[in-house]
Amino acid sequence: MKVCLITTYELGHQPFGVASPARWLEDAGAEVACIDLAVECLNEDAVRQAELIAIHLPMHMATRLAAAALPKIRALNASAHLAFYGLYAMLNKAYLRELGGQTILAGEVEGSLVRLYEKLSHGASTDGGDEVVLAKQRFRVPNRKGLPELSRYATLNIGVGHKKIVGYTEATRGCKHFCRHCPVVPTYQGRFFVVESNVVLKDIRQQVDAGAQHITFGDPDFFNGPGHAMRLAEAFHAEFPNVTYDATIKVEHLLAHRDKLVRLAETGCLFVTTAVEEVDDTVLAKLDKGHTRADFIEVVESTRAAGLMLSPTFIPFHPWTTPTGFLDLLTLLV
Repeated sequence: MKVCLITTYELGHQPFGVASPARWLEDAGAEVACIDLAVECLNEDAVRQAELIAIHLPMHMATRLAAAALPKIRALNASAHLAFYGLYAMLNKAYLRELGGQTILAGEVEGSLVRLYEKLSHGASTDGGDEVVLAKQRFRVPNRKGLPELSRYATLNIGVGHKKIVGYTEATRGCKHFCRHCPVVPTYQGRFFVVESNVVLKDIRQQVDAGAQHITFGDPDFFNGPGHAMRLAEAFHAEFPNVTYDATIKVEHLLAHRDKLVRLAETGCLFVTTAVEEVDDTVLAKLDKGHTRADFIEVVESTRAAGLMLSPTFIPFHPWTTPTGFLDLLTLLV
């Protein structure tokens, strides 16, 4: 049976959320076509021929773009079973139902997609197939062959006119924290799952072979499992000493594991993204971020001392924003 996996936007990365289920579905016997509308036009033949169309929704922007693309997808093929999966799928279940979604999946979705495929292959009922799966699975090396080449995705500009081709992988999925603004929390409820190191390294290896010069670890938090993260960083650097990487790490984890920051830099970590979000302690408490304004300032100093570039993110406009608070944020950053 033919399956079409579609994604619309994943921050400029070649989508792990398509490559991983593609491997699982092909192992189950499916003929899989992958479409990334962020960098390519809709493959109309693949859509027409599919009996299962599954659309990946990893973020809000991807959901909006998928909704805009759906009328054309359904005009090409109104009979295929339509599934949505990813962090924003279950969050928007009612809306996706209105759009014609027949199966909604979240969490560790690869096995769920295989079960859906097998039911459809055997003509079994798919009623009541919606599910959020939080069970540990044995990960497989993503199949990236059906996706556009890495050079068509976002590059890392390191200055003086030099750019690096960027690959993307995940060492863990989910998160053990409960930040109130985060879309990971409603699905994973404080749980995270480790991707086996050999699987991560094989995925990196195939991307380096395809031209990747830098790897983004897209985990919600690379230090949810700091031991796993550092072992992986060491193995990565040993095999690819000329390939750099970046990761996302919470402010509180950067403080708790400041002894590891120098080694991150030594193993090729160019920068760390961290969700600061606010510098007002009252708002930070409302968001349940687990850090304070003073913690942020301390992390800036610690990462600078370790030779790491810090890339903080902020939510400058929210229900508690005031002119004074906004000016305070800008003043502190200056």
